Amino acid sequence: MTVSDHALEKAEKLPFWKGSVKPEPLSGGITNTNFVVSDRGERFVVRIGEDIPVHGVMRFNEQAASQAAFKAGVSPEVVYAEPGAMVLRFIEGQTLTPENVRQDDMLERIIPLLTKVHKTIPRYFKGPSLVFWVFHVLRDYAQTLGQDESRMSGELDTLMKTADNLEKEVGAINLVYGHNDLLAANFIDDGDRLWLVDWDYAGYNSPLFDLGGLASNNELSPEQEQWMLKTYYGTEIGRIDFRRYEAMKCASLLREAMWSMVQEIHSALNFDFVDYTEKNLTLFQNALEQFKQNSENYG
Repeated sequence: MTVSDHALEKAEKLPFWKGSVKPEPLSGGITNTNFVVSDRGERFVVRIGEDIPVHGVMRFNEQAASQAAFKAGVSPEVVYAEPGAMVLRFIEGQTLTPENVRQDDMLERIIPLLTKVHKTIPRYFKGPSLVFWVFHVLRDYAQTLGQDESRMSGELDTLMKTADNLEKEVGAINLVYGHNDLLAANFIDDGDRLWLVDWDYAGYNSPLFDLGGLASNNELSPEQEQWMLKTYYGTEIGRIDFRRYEAMKCASLLREAMWSMVQEIHSALNFDFVDYTEKNLTLFQNALEQFKQNSENYG
């Protein structure tokens, strides 16, 4: 049986269903397997996935974050959960693309949603919560990749030295509750409001990580980045704070690249992770070059 076959069988047999169901595969998941299921006149999304220790993904945390995000009004309702499976109400709408996110009118809707995530979810989160510190994640990935003799092993020392320098540049942080995976595909527009889904990596973090991730994952223009930061903070940010933001943006891209390096070895999903790694390494190198150039210009 393949991973998908096991996931399908698990989704079919969940005790939540009132009748016989036929789960339909839902594309997009690259750390879990997702289905759409019709039952009792409604549609639901089923997320099947075990803990992924190499990525720090703990399903108890994902479930608690998803439940808190629903109560905060930013994510669909979790109607059933058990170890390795979660059922949510289906949201009829458009899954965003990076091109959608780059539209100014869409950014004007995303930033208030992000502010709500950061400030409101902690009021509703129940139970133990994780912290997502990207520089710890990078160091952990480097150890995993070295032990597993990754094809990228020869690059790890250089990447870690860069990560250490970026961590120093970020400095002290303010702590908020972060989503920590702001890919365009994790936003759904139902025509009336935006929803944010997929809380696999949720945890307390600096707001700079979500802001940097939103910008880097969706290739915002420099003008849009300035607008995003001013809108989020309610004021123009100074040169030093912008430098800290740029450092975190670089770290976000490096994390995405190293996440993919680990997936190359550990994932059984049918996805071209080598190509994804190379794409994100290129984006990281470009952002790092821009960061260094700006540093020289600032003096």
